Amino acid sequence: MSTQRRADGSLRHLITLEGLTREEIEALLARAKHYACPFGARPPRSRTLEGITIGNLFMEPSTRTRVSFELAGRRLGAEVLNLEVQLSSRVKGESMLDTIRTLESLHFDVFVIRDSEPGVVAHVAANVAPHVSVLSAGEAHLSHPTQGLLDALTIQDHLGDRFEQLTIALVGDIRHSRVARSAFEVFKALGVRELRLIGPPELMPASGEFAGCPRFASPEQGLPGADVVMMLRIQKERFAETAIPDGEEYFARFGLTQQRLALAKRGALVMHPQPMNRGIEIDSAVADGPQSVIRDQVRNGVAVRMAVLEAVARPRKPTS
Repeated sequence: MSTQRRADGSLRHLITLEGLTREEIEALLARAKHYACPFGARPPRSRTLEGITIGNLFMEPSTRTRVSFELAGRRLGAEVLNLEVQLSSRVKGESMLDTIRTLESLHFDVFVIRDSEPGVVAHVAANVAPHVSVLSAGEAHLSHPTQGLLDALTIQDHLGDRFEQLTIALVGDIRHSRVARSAFEVFKALGVRELRLIGPPELMPASGEFAGCPRFASPEQGLPGADVVMMLRIQKERFAETAIPDGEEYFARFGLTQQRLALAKRGALVMHPQPMNRGIEIDSAVADGPQSVIRDQVRNGVAVRMAVLEAVARPRKPTS
């Protein structure tokens, strides 16, 4: 997406991972490693974004993404303001661009936006002032770029830089998943050997999407030989779109149990973007088991978002 870049080719916005080169993604992951730290350690900090003001505009509920963007900005020395839709003038009918222009007048430099409406993030990015950057924190069913990056970083941490040798399985509601689409973009760029799609036929993406990814109608067919098993959240209202009547039946057919995990490669990683529906998508014994790297995904979220903020935000000299 050309609108993501400045005239010199550098990254100004991050709306999607589509179009980023492998070298750019690897550079972001390498920088994120600089900010990653093990559980219990004191997290690294920097003053690289001192003087920068970041606005987190979340038009959908969020815990992990919003908190990690807030921590990322603060740990880089930026000022961070969280603006939830319940507290904003958008509820009163103000357009998103009017809200953005109001905040620009207050000297905001970066907007982190999550919205359920497709196209909103790109529309804002196309209309902000030249010095302002826009980051997607999740757009409808279309993309969640920092989630894709943190998933790649988590796999890299545990399995190294051998993406060309890996088989990764995405399991669940792929049709409606922005996480799955960003996973496809990042893993394609990194050269993953095979990305498998596993789920009910009604929840598979359209035929033109996820080109080159084999599709499977059951975990028993799709999990053998997988190095990574990434479970996707299913919303309960999706059951009405399928032949699966409820969560209990979904778990019986697609839930990740220890028995199904045993079909994958020995030591295969278990991932989930969260929030998890335990007993529907995944058994607690697996989610909390030794192969689970779900908590690592959460920790890596802050590091990745620090790297992305650092890449797009350029501190400006204060007015004398």
